[in-house]
Amino acid sequence: MSDLLPRALTKLIDELGQLPGVGARTAERYAYFLLRSSEHKTADLAAALQELHAGIKVCPVTFALINSDQDTSPLYSDASRNKKLIAVVEEPLDIVALERTGRFKGTYHVLGGVISPIDGIGPEQLHIPELMKRITDDAVEEIIIATNASVEGESTALFLQRHIRNQGIEIKLTRLASGIPVGTDLEYADQITLSHALDGRRTLS
Repeated sequence: MSDLLPRALTKLIDELGQLPGVGARTAERYAYFLLRSSEHKTADLAAALQELHAGIKVCPVTFALINSDQDTSPLYSDASRNKKLIAVVEEPLDIVALERTGRFKGTYHVLGGVISPIDGIGPEQLHIPELMKRITDDAVEEIIIATNASVEGESTALFLQRHIRNQGIEIKLTRLASGIPVGTDLEYADQITLSHALDGRRTLS
């Protein structure tokens, strides 16, 4: 293809093809769309990409993504949020999914992934120590383990349950109820399903 298309277009196709879920044909269509678009539109896209890393940082408390000029996540610093209730999620986008339900008024804690031995990810790579500190600092009364309904998500939920209990911490532990199909990430679950899952969460022994 490098001999058939201009180098700039080929490079764009190659870069777009690195995105998750974007195959060669999709990358080509995206590239052609951008080529046919106005220079103003492509300039806006380029500017957004350039500002991406500089404009975002990680909240030091919740590990959610926040604006670079913020100290902590607004969902944590907001006085109306219940700091004694924490939903533990895998990734920052899971927060967006739960917030869209309009049913959760607690705070969040992003683990930064799940335990996955095959990928070389163990508990030490996750933000578990910081979660334990928050349980004490904020006098937390309930932890909702809202990891995805996958093998790794369930394993991580079980590890958290055992880890918290082994620390001798008496706290209510709940898990999102059934309603989220196995293999479905929170990011792609619909609002009604997530609402039912929140309402029907169960206590872990």
